[in-house]
Amino acid sequence: MEPRHVKSPSQPRDRGIPDATVARLPLYLRALHGMAERAIATVSSEDLAMAAGVNSAKLRKDLSHLGSYGTRGVGYDVEYLVYQISRELGLTQDWAVAIVGVGNLGRALANYGGFVSRGFRVAALVDADPEVVGDDIAGLNVEHIDELEAVIKRRGVSIVVLATPAAAAQEVCDRVVAVGVTSILNFAPVVLSVPDGVDVRKVDLSIELQILAFHEQRKAGGPLMAVDSQ
Repeated sequence: MEPRHVKSPSQPRDRGIPDATVARLPLYLRALHGMAERAIATVSSEDLAMAAGVNSAKLRKDLSHLGSYGTRGVGYDVEYLVYQISRELGLTQDWAVAIVGVGNLGRALANYGGFVSRGFRVAALVDADPEVVGDDIAGLNVEHIDELEAVIKRRGVSIVVLATPAAAAQEVCDRVVAVGVTSILNFAPVVLSVPDGVDVRKVDLSIELQILAFHEQRKAGGPLMAVDSQ
């Protein structure tokens, strides 16, 4: 399944903003936050594009979809552009997140402090292991998987993060979808089957490492290049 972005109240795709542009907006936002922390008030399209790792023409086109064109000779106002992108991504409100699967990865995600500053709040932790249920992690009590649906409703969860083993991921996915969740971030090493209207983004670290290994092999003149030379 090709990753899709998590929906926001502003419904970017309904306004004609391409999915590729939506996927780059968080890159711009991350770069802008770094500039704001360094008290940079304005930034040129070239400097912002370089910080985000894209070309400046693509950046200007992306931002034009938001109605932001910058000022010739001055550039973009950093604070206002942060607001514009945050509003478009739906980050001007508080999003309640539930993490299902509180192993090493789930615990690391629960303790990550960057969610709150970006508009996300970890509201619930859920696990099936009786040795883990009841633990206090990052100020939250780990609740049992049997209570999953009730927890989602009680905490007003909008986004579920799946950090479960692969064998359990689809069943948990089906349960959260059945209770009304339509946005899922999947860390489990499995492709999930979901109905139309449910957005899933998959994070597979092993695949990313394999891609890097491929490029390392090419740079080192490994087996692929040896085959090509025959």
